[in-house]
Amino acid sequence: MIYRPFRDELGERIYQEISQDAWAAWIEHSKMLVNEYRLDLSSEKAHTLLKEQCEEFLYGEGTGQMPPDFVPSKD
Repeated sequence: MIYRPFRDELGERIYQEISQDAWAAWIEHSKMLVNEYRLDLSSEKAHTLLKEQCEEFLYGEGTGQMPPDFVPSKD
């Protein structure tokens, strides 16, 4: 990790413990969340949701929450 993504305990924990590959996987997952939920990134509610999902993705089961109507692409 090159930088602290949040200015709090979670940001420090990610900075100290998470690999570049894991962070890159989270970034890709977060893009899907932003698009599927049509999140307004200027709102506090969107940032709270993304931060919760980030912690779940990196430290929980590794999946986070998938939007109810999400359909994976057939690449």
